Amino acid sequence: MNQLEAALRYLNDPLNWTRTNGIVDLLLQHLQISVIAVAVAVAVGVPVGALLGHTGRGGAFTVALSNVSRAVPTLALLTVFAVTPIGFGPTATTIALALFALPPVLTNTYVGFRGVDRDVVEASRAMGMSERQVLLRAELPLAVPLLMTGVRTAAVQVVATATLAALVAGGGLGRIITLGFRQQDYGAVLAGALLVALLAVATELLLALVSWAVTPGPRRLAFGRVRTRQVGAGTVAATP
Repeated sequence: MNQLEAALRYLNDPLNWTRTNGIVDLLLQHLQISVIAVAVAVAVGVPVGALLGHTGRGGAFTVALSNVSRAVPTLALLTVFAVTPIGFGPTATTIALALFALPPVLTNTYVGFRGVDRDVVEASRAMGMSERQVLLRAELPLAVPLLMTGVRTAAVQVVATATLAALVAGGGLGRIITLGFRQQDYGAVLAGALLVALLAVATELLLALVSWAVTPGPRRLAFGRVRTRQVGAGTVAATP
């Protein structure tokens, strides 16, 4: 029996899903760690990136922070936390993943706000908007696509990297992989990897849908486009 068959057999066993610390329990732990980490990164990165992008200051700081943080492996942070009061466990993993998710959120938010046409900003000010109104009503809607790209990138990276939580007693789907290696059950290792990959793809698709929903502008699917035809001096919409 090859490893793929062993992985499918592992996934088709109901006991592996329903038992204590089974797939369902580990999936919930994985999601909890990932959601908290991304939420913290968004709560910090979006306001800071929006403010820096709005004022036009801190560009060098943002790029430097992004480059430096990407050079530090998450596993190295977990090792450092082990010798501090934070120790091992879900808290250490969540903090490390939040730091890992912060750079793409901060950088994309900054670039999104900084990339807003300055004519739009000046026109908003000329209309009497305060700086807060300019940021929220004029710049934010135009920065949403890049902002959400940063959130999507961070979320997918966190979901994939959260497997490291199993190395520091943090739970998550990574426990299936580590336990499989210890028992030399490579079917279980492959099953755990497949679950993490499917969760990452599902996260990408879900956030792509959220991004589409929150981005201002006309929304229409490719098969539902509205065509126009000329009738006399006017234009009439014609649905397919």
